[in-house]
Parts: sequence; structure tokens; C-alpha cells
Amino acid sequence: MTTTAPVPVTTPALPRLRYGALITMMAMSFLLVTAEFLPGGVLTEIAADIGVTPGQAGQMVAVTALAGLIVAPTIGLMLPRLNRRALLVWMAVGATVSNAIVAIAPSLPLLLAGRVLLGAALSGFWAMSITVAAKIAGPERLGKAVMFTSAGTSLATVAGVPIGVMLSEVLDWRAVFGFAAVATALLALALRMLLPSVPAESSASLSTLLGTLRLPGIGLGVAGHVLVVLGHFLAFTYIRLALERVTDAGHPIDASAIIVLLALFGAGGLVGNLVIGMIIDRTYRVFAVVSPLVIAFGTLAVIAASGSPVLVGVAAFVWGFFFASWLLIVNTWVGHRMPDRLEAGGSIVVVGFQAAIMIAAGLGGVLVDGLGIVPVYVLGAVLLAIGALLFGLSNRAGARA
Repeated sequence: MTTTAPVPVTTPALPRLRYGALITMMAMSFLLVTAEFLPGGVLTEIAADIGVTPGQAGQMVAVTALAGLIVAPTIGLMLPRLNRRALLVWMAVGATVSNAIVAIAPSLPLLLAGRVLLGAALSGFWAMSITVAAKIAGPERLGKAVMFTSAGTSLATVAGVPIGVMLSEVLDWRAVFGFAAVATALLALALRMLLPSVPAESSASLSTLLGTLRLPGIGLGVAGHVLVVLGHFLAFTYIRLALERVTDAGHPIDASAIIVLLALFGAGGLVGNLVIGMIIDRTYRVFAVVSPLVIAFGTLAVIAASGSPVLVGVAAFVWGFFFASWLLIVNTWVGHRMPDRLEAGGSIVVVGFQAAIMIAAGLGGVLVDGLGIVPVYVLGAVLLAIGALLFGLSNRAGARA
């Protein structure tokens, strides 16, 4: 008698995660985001030092975003054969030079020139980070890998910007950028040693970028992404001015209290990134709609509750909880909706991000100087709500397809 036993099927074990590589990318993201948004925390000091208005100093963020807007969709096209590990290393070198220029610049034009270089470096890094993360972790754990890079963004708000503000009070805002230059130089070496080799995608082309936007629901999602980031940064770029309105028992709060409120925003972002990162692969569609609505509520609460530092702190924490994980949300959306076009999708996300930041800093500076901070925050909340609506429509279009 013969018997037929089922042949055991074994699932290949997933390769061991390279945590050293992921942590190095997280650290690089931390330094890039700290450098990009530090001007918002020391805006009044920079403006006073170089003799310009806060709105003019805010253009440091605008030109960074403008450079990123140009570089993000073109870097893969300009360097189609360059190994993506080498590309990330060169982006770290560019950030080093940028921070060094800002640390010694005596005037606004030279400051802006240095910030242009930073915009190119951070956009190149972000556009390629999803491709490198996929190489490190594999497609099955893309969300987890992206969580590390997004955690760097969250840590920048919880530690980078507030500590930078604190150091600027003790030393000088220029010293903070000098420290950032040294740190990014060291990380350039770490990236070269720890990242795996990542050959360039052979499909990198302008037609691939445009074709990706024509996929069902993708255009709506990208438009929603732009409006979410625009609404947030209309508020966050000038958060220092909003926090200076906060009073305690009728008296304006001091610089140390402002640092605490900034830290609460960042702490919320760190917690949110970790919590949302654990479930994002299954829930990215939900968070793409819910997060912008909650962020809108948080920005309005910061303005409405200006007479209570405690309520403003709660609002800042909630705001940070949902926004600091936005890159995690939208990059996971890219990974699931266009897994065969990661470079194209990552570039589109960064283009939208930098376009929104550029508009927010430029338009926000005009509105802040002309109308004050309150109308800027109200407009930001409206744009966030529209962004949530567009992502909802994107989800429906994707489901139908």
C-alpha cells in the first residue's frame, strides 16, 4: 500500500533587517529636517541679526523648498546610473556645505544661497530614501523600514528644533548650524559604510513620472498631499509667532515656555510615528483622511486657546502626533499603490512636499507681515480639510480600479 503525504511547503525566512543602515538613515533624516525647519524656531533672532523682517527671514524655508521642488523630480533623471547609496552620501555632503555656509553668512542673500543647497540635498535624500528602504527591508516590511526615516523627522521636532532653539538662547543660532555641519559630515561616512549597494532603477524617466500621475486615484492623492503639507506649513513655519501670543494669567510666556511647547509638538510626533508605524501597512487609507482633519483641529486650537498654555500644549501634542507621521503615511501609500514605481512615487511625494513648503513660506510671510498670524492659521486649517477630502476621493478611485 502506498500513501501520498502532503509535501511540506516552507516559506523562505525574511532576511535579517540591517538596523544599522536604518538607524543611520533615521539620523540623516533627523539632521536634514532639523536644519530645514530650525529657522522657524529662531526666526526672530535671525531677522534681528541680519536686519530683515520675520517674513523676509522666513524665505529661508521658501528657497529651500524651491530647490527641492526642482531637484526631486530630476535627480533620478540627471543621474540615471549612479548607485543610490552613493547618491545619498553626496546628499549628506551637500547638507554639510549648506549648514557651514549658513553658520557664517553675514547677509540674507548668502543665507538663501546656502539654503538652496540644503533644499537640493534633502530632496535628493527623501526622493531616493524609499527605494533604499525597500532594498534594506524588502517589500514585505517597507512600512516598517520607512518608519525609521519618518522617526528621524519626528525626533527632529521633539529634539532637534527645540534643542536648537535652546542652544541659540545660550550660545548663538549660528553655532547650531555649525554643529549641524559637523554632524552631517560624520553621517556621510556612516552612510557609505552601512548602506547596501542600491543600483538605479532602469525605469527612471520623465514619462514614468507623468504616467504614474495618471494611474487611478494617484493624481487626487498627490493633490491632497500637497494641500495637507501646505496647510500644515502655513501654520508651522510661523509657529514661533503663534506661540508668542500665548499668555499665562494675562502675561506673555517666556522663551523657556515656548521651548516646552515646541517639545510637546515634537513629543506628539515621536509617539504618533511609533504608534501609527506599527499599523500603517493596514490602515494607511484611513490615516490619509483622518490625520489632516485632526491636524486642522490642532492648528485652530493653538490660536483659539492662546490664553491657556496647558490647552495650547495639548493641541500642539495632538498636532504633532498626526503630522510628524505624514511622510510615513504618504510613503506607505506610495509603496502599496505603486510598488513597481518607487523612485517615481518617491520623487512625486517630495515634489509635492517641497512645492507646498515653498508656497507656505512665501505666501505665509506676506500674510503674516500684512494680516497677522491668525488668518494664516485659519487658511491652513481650511486647506488641510480639503486635502483630507481629496484623499478620500483618491481611495474611492483606487478601490474602483
